[in-house]
Amino acid sequence: MQDQLAKLSSFESRDRRAALAELVAAGLPSVEETKQVNMHLHTFFSFNGEGWSPARLVWEACLQGLYGMAICDFDVLQGLEEVFFAADLLGIRAAAGFESRTFFREYAQAEINSPGEPGVFYFMGMGFVTPPPLGSRAAAVLADMLDRSHSRNRALIARVNEALEEVTLDYEKDVLPLTPAGNATERHIVRAYHEKAIQEFRGDTDTAAAFWASKLGLGLKEACDAIVDTNGFTDLLRSKLMKQGGLGYRRPDEHTFPPLDSVIAMIRECRAIPMSTWLDGTREGEQQPDAQLDCLLEKGVEAVNIIPDRNWNIADPEAKAEKVAAFDRYVAAAKKRSLPINIGTECNKPGQRFVDDFTAPEMARHQQVFLKGAQVMIGHTRLLRWADVSYIDEAMKNEFPGREARNAFFAGVGALPGPDEATRDDLATMTHAAAYTYLADCSRAQTWL
Repeated sequence: MQDQLAKLSSFESRDRRAALAELVAAGLPSVEETKQVNMHLHTFFSFNGEGWSPARLVWEACLQGLYGMAICDFDVLQGLEEVFFAADLLGIRAAAGFESRTFFREYAQAEINSPGEPGVFYFMGMGFVTPPPLGSRAAAVLADMLDRSHSRNRALIARVNEALEEVTLDYEKDVLPLTPAGNATERHIVRAYHEKAIQEFRGDTDTAAAFWASKLGLGLKEACDAIVDTNGFTDLLRSKLMKQGGLGYRRPDEHTFPPLDSVIAMIRECRAIPMSTWLDGTREGEQQPDAQLDCLLEKGVEAVNIIPDRNWNIADPEAKAEKVAAFDRYVAAAKKRSLPINIGTECNKPGQRFVDDFTAPEMARHQQVFLKGAQVMIGHTRLLRWADVSYIDEAMKNEFPGREARNAFFAGVGALPGPDEATRDDLATMTHAAAYTYLADCSRAQTWL
């Protein structure tokens, strides 16, 4: 099995498919389904802390009995086809989306969810079933997002190279090969710098540590102690090279990232769900969640995303109390507006939880609303995939006046278990109208008919 698991994250898609087929042929694990979800998982198409592909993430979701899961990569939708293929094969409820940084004009002077960067706003689109068609406005916006990412990366590397002098990177040769499809992130870049320094000093970590100490203003002992923990050291390098105050940092402006309104329009053109994101409520732009959400609703936002673990799993009691209170306020503000809440752990850093701790009191009191949020995303995905019906369609808003009624319908479809192959084949051959009726009937019965 270990050989197949390794191949599940091969950069070659045919190897991943073959490995998954072999694992399935050997027999799926008998695991009792939980009510736990992770609807925000980065894959290796942007950066996954374990280097895992969409297929490997679906496999892990199966092993852990997840109720549902979703992938969410930065600036790309490259994992769409694979996540649905794997989820169908393993009977997992699934959805797919992307995350990006945007510029939020109305909050141009306030820090929101990108610390130290006023106006910069992490944002998501969830519930895509296909990439935007070539030649469409949506495809142009998505391509622009990736182009901007490459431009930022190249400019960042140029600044860091100039500051480091002895250890330099070539973006095409040293960074892009770390990704399966050419979508590099800051985490790839910092990993490449760390590995290049070790290589430059012929594997002598003490010499590499001394180099970093001299460049980053660290004590020699501090650097030598830190470098033995690769994960911790790359986090340290990222903060010293790329984040606010770092050697390569340059404060973004309104032209660095795409306008929020353009990204929302792109998501809606694809009939996916525009989704706001929340950090922790400690910065000016998040301290009035009601006002922020009302502004975003006017722009066409239909759901929100939270990474709960960083809002309650905090050692310092005072900081924890502050963030838990803000977390609860944000959940209450979203619930008051009947906005589905999407949650997850990201897994874009080694050591992060694969799934949230739903037994923690801070999580347990919101579990039902988090479960329903996942059901809405999965229900929307199924309806768009097979019945050409989206959560954001005006027809759905007319059929289910009031967001709560619409949530209940889509959640009912999402609550159905993973359909077997025969059911999927039937859905694929039905007319859209027939598929809609069938899915609605199955939702009412809460079983595949």
